[in-house]
Amino acid sequence: MLMPHLTVAPAAEKFMRRMVRFSEHPAGGFRLTVSPGGCSGYSSEFSVEAAPRGGDAELNVNGLRVFLPAESRLLLDGVTVDFADTPTQSGLTFVNPNAATCGCSTADAGQPPAEAAVLLASIKRR
Repeated sequence: MLMPHLTVAPAAEKFMRRMVRFSEHPAGGFRLTVSPGGCSGYSSEFSVEAAPRGGDAELNVNGLRVFLPAESRLLLDGVTVDFADTPTQSGLTFVNPNAATCGCSTADAGQPPAEAAVLLASIKRR
């Protein structure tokens, strides 16, 4: 099974661990689903699962189980997953140094890498 070269920043790891620890499945893992969305960005969803679903790969991040569906593995190759907690934004962010520049605005090649965020307010318990 192809595993992405994925970097999970310490702040994102801490967030994921807390989500798992305080869930219904504290021995489970953090399932991260990413799809293309926006201008050189990502749309993502996450949940805490007792075990990986069929087709998921399990990534070990310092003992934290992260479950990644096939499409997410392809999209996350080379990406850094981080966590931002600012007055205007709180959630996971994705930094892709290989993202193409956007053709729908005045963005130039000197812009920082593309980022996408998942707001904590959008998390719903199933």
